[in-house]
Amino acid sequence: MRLEILPVLGIGDVTEGDDLAALIATAAPWLRDGDVLVVTSKIVSKAEGRLVDVPADGPERLAARDEVLAGETVRVVASRGATRIVQTHHGFVMASAGIDASNVDKTRLVLLPKDPDASARTLRAALRERYDLDVAVIISDTMGRPWRNGLTDVALGVAGMPAIRDHRGEFDPYGNELQLTQMAVVDELAGAGELIKGKCDQVPVAVVRGYLGVARADDGEGARALVRDAALDLFSLGTAEATAAGQRGGDR
Repeated sequence: MRLEILPVLGIGDVTEGDDLAALIATAAPWLRDGDVLVVTSKIVSKAEGRLVDVPADGPERLAARDEVLAGETVRVVASRGATRIVQTHHGFVMASAGIDASNVDKTRLVLLPKDPDASARTLRAALRERYDLDVAVIISDTMGRPWRNGLTDVALGVAGMPAIRDHRGEFDPYGNELQLTQMAVVDELAGAGELIKGKCDQVPVAVVRGYLGVARADDGEGARALVRDAALDLFSLGTAEATAAGQRGGDR
C-alpha cells in the first residue's frame, strides 16, 4: 500500500449557504474515484449555519458561551476550573462540546454539525451526482484523549467507507486468533489529513489517496459506530456520578 496525502488549496473562507461540493470540486479538479476526502468540520458547520452570535469579549461573552455550551450538552462528564468535558447530543465526549472560537469572527462561535454523518452523506452524494466522483468523505474535528497529552483529529462523520476495520476472527503470523482488534481507521485517516491541513494554514480539506479499504457503494453505518455504548464503557461515569455512586456504595 502506498498512501498519498494531498492538500486542497484555494477554498477560501466558507460562509452560510456555500456549496461545499462545488468549492471542493473546483479547487481539486484532480480528484479521482476511491479518494478519501477529509473535511474539517468547521467549514461544514459554517456552510450549514451552525454559528451563534456572542459578545466579542468581557463577562458577557463568557456568560453567552456558557449558555451555548449548556444547550449542546447532554451531561457534564468532568470539570476543572473553566474546562468542561461533556457528552454532546451526538454522543461524543469532548471538551466544551466542540464549540470553537478559532478561524471565525470574534463575535461568533462555531458549533459542531448537527448530524456529521448526514453531512458526510450529503457531500458524498453531491460529488457523485454532479461531478461523477465516487469518493469517501470524513468529517473531522480535533479532540484531546484521556491519559495522553496533545490533540489529534478524529472522525465525527463518515460516508462511503466503514468507520472500523474489524480483524476479529483473523489470525496473526504466529497463528493466534485476533479476538479484540477493531481499528478505528477513519480516525487514523482523519489524523493523517490533519498533518497537511494544520490549524492556521487555511487548508480545510485534505485528500488521502491509495487507502485500500475504500470499496463500497453504500454510505455505510457512519461514525456513530465509533461511539461506545455506555453499558460497555468502563469509564462512562463522570466525576459527580462516580462520587455519588461511591457514596451510595458506602451507605450499604
